[in-house]
Amino acid sequence: MNNESPQPSPNHGESCEPLIGLATLMQMAFSGADLGPLGTRLLKRAETHPHDANTLLDLSTILQLKGNRAAALAVQSQALEMQQLYHMPAAKDATAIRLLAIMGPGDLMANTPLEFLLEGSDIALDMLYVAPHLPLPAALPEHDVAFVAVGESDQNRPLLQYVAELIQDWPRPLLNTPDRIAGVSRDGACALLASAPGVVIPATVRIDRQTLEQVGRGQLALAGILEDGDFPIIVRPVDSHAGQGLDKLDAPAAIGDYLQSQPMNTFYVSRFVDYRGPDGLFRKSRIILIHGRPYVCHMAISEHWMIHYLNAGMTDSAEKRAEEARFMTRFDDDFASRHATAFRAIHEHMGLDYLGIDCGETPTGELLIFEVDSNMIVHAMDPVDLFPYKQPQMHKVFDAFRAMLIDASSQP
Repeated sequence: MNNESPQPSPNHGESCEPLIGLATLMQMAFSGADLGPLGTRLLKRAETHPHDANTLLDLSTILQLKGNRAAALAVQSQALEMQQLYHMPAAKDATAIRLLAIMGPGDLMANTPLEFLLEGSDIALDMLYVAPHLPLPAALPEHDVAFVAVGESDQNRPLLQYVAELIQDWPRPLLNTPDRIAGVSRDGACALLASAPGVVIPATVRIDRQTLEQVGRGQLALAGILEDGDFPIIVRPVDSHAGQGLDKLDAPAAIGDYLQSQPMNTFYVSRFVDYRGPDGLFRKSRIILIHGRPYVCHMAISEHWMIHYLNAGMTDSAEKRAEEARFMTRFDDDFASRHATAFRAIHEHMGLDYLGIDCGETPTGELLIFEVDSNMIVHAMDPVDLFPYKQPQMHKVFDAFRAMLIDASSQP
């Protein structure tokens, strides 16, 4: 395996614009900037410089951020056919190490969004896209450590198997191996963590549409497919994210109406755990395990059981933000300390160097796991005037991620 060439794909002798990148473009969208003019400029650039893969990849990202997924993936495919390797230089003059991310084609949820973790750092990032139709180039860029960024999904499962074959005898230290990433599926994580001390993770089963219909018609008992199952249940389509298609069904009769609104054929089903606190509010935290140590990224507080940070009303409530600030300040000595056994067990059972956890607490104080994943978004994009406490905390996360990379790069 040759590690000397930084450019495994030709650009037909054409100069390329520097890659803007996901982090910058998403920050623009997050802050309310109109991406339309930039998208128009990139489109014109792509027309006059059709072999500028950086422009095409940035254009694909803008299309995704504007909700045009089909066009975005078509443009991305065009970019990857002409170039598999994309470079984001270190933000500082001196580069500490070079990180190679092994990535796959797909939407914004398909890979670990490493760019956010490396913003402003002295780590140079090369992103290498591979797939069965995009084989590993003969020449790879020099790098100090590699990271498998391909996320778990039904679509990516064959890709993870393909990457597992590619990385055999990899010449540099490698983080987040694909066999372990495959274990973070909702039913897979449930099986791996079922016996983990201090952890509550409801049994999750994957069932087809016909089976769910049978439960709804009373032809099949829920207990026959879900060992701890009883209504209410949580149902979601396989590979859905951000609450899309997620619902709580209180009785078998609700299944029919649910399926009428969902065209998918495969679903995850688990029992609902009422995790509201004594004040009647629900709290969900995003924790990142870096080499097994937990770091908090946010805590959302809501009157509704289905919490996402953007729908929890955190920007509208100074009281909620004050509670989140206290939670972050006391996290190491309070939440992380109380659940140290659980976090240690999660790290041991999942076996990933970098892992995201969405979790809450049961009324009896146990760690309630909603999801574990290797490609959760972790960022410092929240406005500083409303969330002044987040920047120091997120830089703690970013520093820990950098330290993990530096440590890994020194390993034989």
